[in-house]
Amino acid sequence: MNELHISKIASELDLKRIQIRATAKLLDEGKTIPFIARYRKEATEGLDEVAIASIRDSLEKYIELDRRRDSILKSLVDRGELTPDLEKKIMAAETITVLEDLYLPFKPKRRTRATVAREQGLEPLADRIFDQGEIDPRAEAASFIDPEKGVGSVEEALAGARDIIAERISEDPEARTRMRDLFLIQGTLRSKASDGSEGEGSKYRDYADWSEPLSKAPSHRVMAMMRGKKEGFLILHVEPPQEKASAILEALFVRNRGKGPASPSTSEVRLALQDGYKRLLAPSMERESLSAVMERAEERAIEVFAENLRQLLLEPPLGERTVLAIDPGFRTGCKLVVLDRQGSLVAKDVIYPHPPQKDVRQSAERILDLCKKFGVEFIAVGNGTAGRETEEFLRVLKLPQDIPIVMVNEAGASIYSASKGARDEFPNEDVTVRSAVSIGRRLMDPLAELVKIDPKSIGVGQYQHDVNQTALKRKLEDVVEICVNAVGVDLNTASKELLSRVSGLGPKLAASIVRHRDNHGSFRSRKDLKMVSGLGPKAFEQAAGFLRIRDGDNPLDGSAVHPESYGIVEAMAKDLGASVEELMNDSALQRRIDPKKYISEKAGLPTLKDILAELSKPGRDPRREFEVFGFTPGVEKMEDLRPGMKLSGIVTNVAAFGAFVDVGVHQDGLVHISQLSDRFVRDPAEVVRVHQKVEVIVLDVDLDRKRISLSMRAKPEIEP
Repeated sequence: MNELHISKIASELDLKRIQIRATAKLLDEGKTIPFIARYRKEATEGLDEVAIASIRDSLEKYIELDRRRDSILKSLVDRGELTPDLEKKIMAAETITVLEDLYLPFKPKRRTRATVAREQGLEPLADRIFDQGEIDPRAEAASFIDPEKGVGSVEEALAGARDIIAERISEDPEARTRMRDLFLIQGTLRSKASDGSEGEGSKYRDYADWSEPLSKAPSHRVMAMMRGKKEGFLILHVEPPQEKASAILEALFVRNRGKGPASPSTSEVRLALQDGYKRLLAPSMERESLSAVMERAEERAIEVFAENLRQLLLEPPLGERTVLAIDPGFRTGCKLVVLDRQGSLVAKDVIYPHPPQKDVRQSAERILDLCKKFGVEFIAVGNGTAGRETEEFLRVLKLPQDIPIVMVNEAGASIYSASKGARDEFPNEDVTVRSAVSIGRRLMDPLAELVKIDPKSIGVGQYQHDVNQTALKRKLEDVVEICVNAVGVDLNTASKELLSRVSGLGPKLAASIVRHRDNHGSFRSRKDLKMVSGLGPKAFEQAAGFLRIRDGDNPLDGSAVHPESYGIVEAMAKDLGASVEELMNDSALQRRIDPKKYISEKAGLPTLKDILAELSKPGRDPRREFEVFGFTPGVEKMEDLRPGMKLSGIVTNVAAFGAFVDVGVHQDGLVHISQLSDRFVRDPAEVVRVHQKVEVIVLDVDLDRKRISLSMRAKPEIEP
């Protein structure tokens, strides 16, 4: 464990070194982020999942830095180019960028103009000119004329020397550092339309002639322009203040500035400087600047996606209710399934309430019959094609006991229905039945169903295909794991997909658990997990506290109290003259407990407080209560919209520039960040979250471009 790295990370994250050290040790032991955050609070002094993930990422960044440092040192040693001074600088480098700047002059590269000049023996001439002494460059150059080496004149010798100086200047670490800062801090990002940007490229017309400070360019605009560049419709440049760029290079490389006329050698250096900047340094800094601003934009986009996914996964569950789920359609009909309170498929059917095979009467009879026969308590309708039309059809039926009708976002349901997991669960059903089942289960428990789908298919990202896919995948997997473990998982009903997200398990152990459950029946206690093939002590330690067993042999198995702390609860109950079950059911007894009395080397006050909180509400679900939502009646398609209309909507996605809202017309509308509130909003996440129910006002409807502009302000300005 590198103490220097620990100190740096502590400074970067504003945390204590003891926290970094403890977290690093636990991570090195293979402990997961949810486990550390929940059950090792004493060691980390209460760090949450976000802080632990940041420590992990920082540790990996420094490990990669050390790997690259070792690689560079080995390369330099092997080629006999490592000097004590260079080694000192390399060892002191704190970023990959600084390392690469130091290595650049020695890095094997393709043949350049400077390489050719060195091969022609012109480096001594370049050295003399670069010293800027009182010499006559032309006279010096004359002695380097050698037609056999390709140097046929004084002019060719001087040109070659300038090429060497130009490359030397462009590879100078100090010059690169200062120029990099200039580009990033004071550079202007300019976007121009390329030839042939009409047609498909018209979607980038807003950026056909655009400029703004690079440092202030918002992430969504950077992502849009970079996509336009990648597709060949835009040309991007970063331009720093030219006079400042020249001043930096003059200060670094031109001697005796402002002290009379420049010497002939200084004039040659200035020519080399101008060429080196224009041909080598500026293009390099432009590429780095665009890469840096893209990396920053990617980080923001990934953060937005992760937060949206978190909100979606933690959506309130309907819970154990009998649900009739419908995957709507026109030509192929509406696929119906009935799910019992455990989410099992008990009935299926197809109805045709819409053209071209419109049969309203028979469709109504089948719906009512299923509701009556199975005691349906809720109806879930997918929000895709024919969704609103199906909802309106249902609302005119005389459903028993006014069964609530809920529109369910079906993004990704078709992908799941064709997946191996869906085929394994329903081998004898077609994709339409599986899709309807997924829609119904999303209403019953969004988290349990959505973990079966690749998060990128859920539709809550921003430029998700343009960002670093490795970083995105890891961030989203972190979010899924944190959400699953925060809620807890029923060991006896969870799917293998859900179990695989439990701390310490994974797909292989999850499959083993399901197989053991199928062969031996329900688990009666957490201890029974130790009988599962392949599940050893380490996996048990990390997983047990997040797995729940309802009505098991030990009441604590239904709570988030970890088995390693059962002895503490038993001691508490014994001291009160009660059983563990009595203690869990009696708040008066719980209030008599003094947690300080039970502090030990293994359990400090944070753990004891968590235990008491869990005893008061064993296995509590941290998600909000479910609320029924309905779209504004009579508004089913874009043509129904008019400026000034007030509508009920549900947020489907939150981006850096605003929020997308489903108002029930098969096309989401955009509430721009400026329309989210009557107050100034810096970040849309301050105001809205995915799946939030909102009231919006229609500002504008563009049928041709399929764009809807909405507002959440109290009295927005609406153009007549």
